[in-house]
Amino acid sequence: MVLVVDLDGTLLQSDMLHESFWSAFGRNWRSPFLAVAALMQGRAALKAYLQGQARVDAATLPYNPAVLDHIAAHRALGGRVALVTAANTAWAEQIAAHLQLFDEVHGSDAVTNLKGQAKAAFLCQRFGAGQFAYMGDAQADLPVWAVAGQVITVNAPARLRSQAQGLGKPTLHLAGAARGGWPYLSALRPHQWLKNTLVFLPMLASHQLGLATVMHSFWAFVAFCLVASSVYVLNDLLDLGADRAHPRKRLRPFAAGAVPLAQGAAMAVGLALAGAAVAAYLGPAFALVLGVYYVLTTAYSLALKRQIVLDICVLAGLYTMRLIAGAVASGIDLSVWLLAFSTFFFFALAAVKRQAELVDMAERGALTARGRGYHVQDLPIISMVGLAAGYISVLVMALYVNAPAVQELYANPYALWGICAVLLYWLTRIVLLTHRGAMPDDPVVFAAKDRVSLLCLALILAFTAGGALL
Repeated sequence: MVLVVDLDGTLLQSDMLHESFWSAFGRNWRSPFLAVAALMQGRAALKAYLQGQARVDAATLPYNPAVLDHIAAHRALGGRVALVTAANTAWAEQIAAHLQLFDEVHGSDAVTNLKGQAKAAFLCQRFGAGQFAYMGDAQADLPVWAVAGQVITVNAPARLRSQAQGLGKPTLHLAGAARGGWPYLSALRPHQWLKNTLVFLPMLASHQLGLATVMHSFWAFVAFCLVASSVYVLNDLLDLGADRAHPRKRLRPFAAGAVPLAQGAAMAVGLALAGAAVAAYLGPAFALVLGVYYVLTTAYSLALKRQIVLDICVLAGLYTMRLIAGAVASGIDLSVWLLAFSTFFFFALAAVKRQAELVDMAERGALTARGRGYHVQDLPIISMVGLAAGYISVLVMALYVNAPAVQELYANPYALWGICAVLLYWLTRIVLLTHRGAMPDDPVVFAAKDRVSLLCLALILAFTAGGALL
């Protein structure tokens, strides 16, 4: 008996329609509009259009281990295996060529969508009714199972398993990887919410700690967490190919197939709308700042991250926008000193982030950063940019210590010189660790887990308290 295997959701822990959509979108922001035009001619035409626009590496796709094992066991007994899918034939052929497990491959073309009743009719014509075992995962596979000799479900919900069993045929249920709530939470990147605590800095720097100010800053933090997570989800969908080629990022929920791509768009939209609702509560000025932040981060995900230097400028600007949002939400006038310091300091952190990626590339023997505009030979320049911007931020801090306005806020402003010393040490150490390859992709997340960085933070807080209280 021939074993017929479906692709989307069965052999793959993903869906090639969504894979190709997000790949095409990441390559050209106009592709969603062109995809709608193609859909007017039918789903088969849509799949053909997306296949022509997308670039998906079959070697890095998330395959279902249980299905691969079942296919291998069937082949070991001398059985034939066919890949028959509603996905475009070109994708099916690329995947089959990579896996080397299939005797024949059939898929949709620009006219025919090989799904449901159409697939059932094709298989009956090709192999004969009852002469094949069919492995599938969805409601649309019921008509195929009805004419198959054996029913094999893959990670199917209980209701579908019951329906398949009710067909009265030999039935086998294969369980895929269990999907709990953690992958969904992980997709929001909650560890990155640490950056959003910057909205509290204007309140703290101006020593305005009233209840209303604290609550407004808190809701600003919530709004930024929601909107930032929306963009992280969108970025992960657009970056599937680059993430799967990366030794660590390949484990992200969407890249690994732990969260269905079909749910990604809904997550991104839902989080953005929730953030907008909180922003509306804080007033139109804050909503405007948050809206600009969202547009800028989306533009970064779609195109700006591939522009050398500009990407670092945008990342630094996104950090600073959190300060601006915190000031707007709490009704505090933002200090020029704080703006100047944050601009150079966050420019340094953004450069370190790129430095870390380039060091990682050099260690893996790659010459160019996939999805970025940098080459390995740019590493010395990026390192110098990080150091220079960081040292300038310390210079701004030193000038601030001697500014007349500081005398009004601090009883002993000279204690703030200790902050300058700590920052000089911390920035130099961060760049040095990055140069040695000991820095993960994000210096902010690294600092939150690094004992020395946490000690530096404690010293900065101690010097700040000393300046205010002594």
